Amino acid sequence: MAGPGLPLQLSPRKLLKLLKSQKTAKAALTLFDSARRHQNYTHSATVYQHILRRLTTDPKLVDHVTRVVNLIRSQKCNCSEDVALTVIKAYTKNSMVDQALDVFKHMPQIFGCQPGIRSYNSMLNCYAESNQWDKAEAFFHSFQTMGIKPNLETYNILMKISCRRRKFGNAKLLLDWMWSQQISPDVYSYGTLISGLVKCGELSDALEVFDEMSERGVIPDVTCYNILIDGYLKAGDVGKANGLWNKLLRNSSVFPNVVTYNVMINGLIKCGDIRKSLELWRRMEINERKLDMFTYSSLIDGLCKAGNVHEGSKVFASMIESGVRPDVVTYNVMLTGYCNAGMIEESLTLWKLMREEHNYNIVSFNIFIKGLLENGKVDQALCVWELLPEKDCIADSTTCGVLVHGLCKNGFLNKALSILNVAEDGGNVDVCAYTSLINGLCSEERLDEALSLLHSMSSRGHKLNSHVFNALINGYINACKVKEAIELFSEMVNKGCLPTAVTYNTMLNALCKSQRLDGACTLLREMLQRGLQPDVMTYSLLMNGLVKNGKIDMALTFWCQVLEKGPEPDVTMHNIIIHGLCSSGRVEGAMQLFSMMRQNDCMPNLVTLNTLMEGFYKVGDCEMASAIWAWIIKNGLNPDIISYNIVLHGLCYHNRVADSLGFLCYAISRGVNPTVATWSILVRATVGHGLPFC
Repeated sequence: MAGPGLPLQLSPRKLLKLLKSQKTAKAALTLFDSARRHQNYTHSATVYQHILRRLTTDPKLVDHVTRVVNLIRSQKCNCSEDVALTVIKAYTKNSMVDQALDVFKHMPQIFGCQPGIRSYNSMLNCYAESNQWDKAEAFFHSFQTMGIKPNLETYNILMKISCRRRKFGNAKLLLDWMWSQQISPDVYSYGTLISGLVKCGELSDALEVFDEMSERGVIPDVTCYNILIDGYLKAGDVGKANGLWNKLLRNSSVFPNVVTYNVMINGLIKCGDIRKSLELWRRMEINERKLDMFTYSSLIDGLCKAGNVHEGSKVFASMIESGVRPDVVTYNVMLTGYCNAGMIEESLTLWKLMREEHNYNIVSFNIFIKGLLENGKVDQALCVWELLPEKDCIADSTTCGVLVHGLCKNGFLNKALSILNVAEDGGNVDVCAYTSLINGLCSEERLDEALSLLHSMSSRGHKLNSHVFNALINGYINACKVKEAIELFSEMVNKGCLPTAVTYNTMLNALCKSQRLDGACTLLREMLQRGLQPDVMTYSLLMNGLVKNGKIDMALTFWCQVLEKGPEPDVTMHNIIIHGLCSSGRVEGAMQLFSMMRQNDCMPNLVTLNTLMEGFYKVGDCEMASAIWAWIIKNGLNPDIISYNIVLHGLCYHNRVADSLGFLCYAISRGVNPTVATWSILVRATVGHGLPFC
């Protein structure tokens, strides 16, 4: 009886022809199995070899390899060693070492042939690929016992094993030994060692081995060049990579291939050399080199990330014109570029094309929804989200996070809440969605809802992390609910969620603002005990709190600790201490700190100068205050209304009302608009009420 698609008179030769015409391995296997049931037909060794080779191309079908091997055994079909090699290699590819060894040991019984050097090498390689080094070594020593003489392929496998074990010294000794035994290493031997060294960052040693090849008469192939160029570009050494590239171009026996161009283009882009990568791309086009998907995708991605979306769009258009059909990754790269650049019309056009081509995935939806929301297109983003079920795409946790975050940023909190509730039922919610929503609720002072959401998150089995707690703690502090923030901080610790530097900084800011300085200092000690390093923000918040509460000396103690142990103080920290010194009348110390700033390349800003100027007016040193004003003008800092008000206040306080009125005219002539505070200063001075300096 003939099976489907099979002739009545079937021979192995006819079946082989039919098998070769099948487009997929699965279809070929179905036909192979159907032929077994064909009357008066028996598979030949050639048919078995073909189907085994087809099965190795699809990892999902590897289990059928064992079934085919059992058929060969039961049929007692004598096969060549090539058939056995196909089976061993299939098992090697799928890390099925025990099955490979069983086939190797029973080759005479299964295939009717004895294992030769190729079979021994295949089994040795099987151990090597599965990282079973000791078994590989023991198996190699069995060669001599079994009367098998190792060949070049054997030693190349041993070279691979040494490199994977990072025993590069052994690999180099093996090369030298091979030369001494008249076993000439080939380009694969050297390429294996070069690749291993490059992967471990040993670029100088890899280059030495590369140079040795030519000295020994082994001509490096393009793969050796590609490995080295790629290594240097990944290490950021564009000069060395260009040197090898130019050497390759001068070489008359080896030529760059598409992989070389891809390595150069992708590497140069990641090193920031967009111009050079574009030159190489244009060179490929001029020389009619075949550009593949990776070439285009790398270039488009690099251009878009560098902000040159228009040039990326040109490359994308060129790709389509050349007949290279973009895959979903390339479409997503271009879509990301358009969205990040705010090119919504272009992104909508591209999205339409992707839908027509049925070339999208959940990542595409996430990119597009995020882009629309970031550009304020809320209605369109929701329409795209609603398309998901129709397009057989399942929303993931990223989808929910992107949608909730974008809706919160655009002020659609209630819609974000409803989407979160739906997503929770499906289990597709990650911590980012909760954090965004808690931040949004806190910004609108809906703190009870935010706290309820945190507890809901916990009850649903989500692990609470510092980002969620930080968002809610910050919300309480902004609403001046310090007590609740402290309670939540304690709950955070009790639930085993360790506070971060951000958490401590947020709490320090709250405690200082509420004048709980002892609590702030205790919190700093706790932070240090937990092994967290205070940063510039930490010390600045604490010093600012101390200064505002008149504890200048205590602030100076922390200042000295910073100078001694770090971190490097910034202009804000300098300004805090200068303000503290000036407010306590220690203007000489403030000036010393001002001088130290400039010596340490920490440039003073307008706040620094305003603080100093106000300090000198307060102690009655109008001359120095005027000198500070002159410094502001000389160094190109534009005085703001605060600067002008400080001068007016200082002059009036020292009974120089006429000078202050003249200064007001000067300010107006420079385009400064007086504020209520400005007129208040002048009116109080003019009517003779006096002006207490506070």
